[in-house]
Amino acid sequence: METGTIPLDDLSGGLDLYRTLESGQSYCWRRSDGEMYRGSPEPDAWYHTVVSGPETDSDAVIRVRVRADTLEWESTVAAESLVRRLLRLDDDLESIVAAAPDDPLLDEAYEVHRGMRLVEDPSFPCLISFICSAQMRVSRIHTMVSTLAREYGDPIEFNGDTYHAFPTPVQLAAATEAELRDLGLGYRAPYVVRTAKMVADGEAHPEEARDLEYEQAREYLTTFVGVGDKVADCVLLFSLGFDEAVPLDTWLKSAIEDYYPDCDRGSYTATSRAIRDRLGGEYAGYAQTYIFHHLRTGE
Repeated sequence: METGTIPLDDLSGGLDLYRTLESGQSYCWRRSDGEMYRGSPEPDAWYHTVVSGPETDSDAVIRVRVRADTLEWESTVAAESLVRRLLRLDDDLESIVAAAPDDPLLDEAYEVHRGMRLVEDPSFPCLISFICSAQMRVSRIHTMVSTLAREYGDPIEFNGDTYHAFPTPVQLAAATEAELRDLGLGYRAPYVVRTAKMVADGEAHPEEARDLEYEQAREYLTTFVGVGDKVADCVLLFSLGFDEAVPLDTWLKSAIEDYYPDCDRGSYTATSRAIRDRLGGEYAGYAQTYIFHHLRTGE
């Protein structure tokens, strides 16, 4: 087992691990007490995820928690670089907040939720997660994604416990629509199967959007079955590094109606451009995430 620590004082803007992982950005992490997205923060709780990628030779279990102003991690691999990337610990959060436009709602959200960071989830699990998100509460989305991992992903033994990787495109493409409906995915089941087959067959991959211009990247992602503009923006923001992306979900639409009515331009594309500009452009996605969490939680 590999372990390490990262002092929170070394991170520009600090880190609120609970808000970062339970703010509706990510459904790829689990909490040790099983209460993720169901209640209040649990001091000293471990969060875990399983990742694959160029930094690892196989699926890697990563566990993190905050204790005494320090982020602790444990893993099957030497994982500090992975932890830093997944939780975006190298973002200069102080500068991002300082550069934000002068706006009462945004100022309040940044103050109340200080230390919340964007995540960078692996792109295929992120894509499937947000396909599952339509018309669903965050707790229900998390349950769906956890169920897919348990039913179709590879088990990994680590420190006496069993963890499950998110299924690969090939594993998920082998599922039937009926099976996924039985697991609670409902009308999303065919979207998940057909998108998984697109990736498994090499027809398309969400990673291919990474090198495109922002609006081209969003359009590319909408070629996946079950992916509209909002889901595409979520994948761009929470996986592919497009910090300007502003997913126009229910909460952001309410914010536009109540606080930024002049940004409503009658179409997703035009409204997206207007609200991105209002929220600061380059880091508008950070602003969106803070506003989303602030309005959703009522804190």
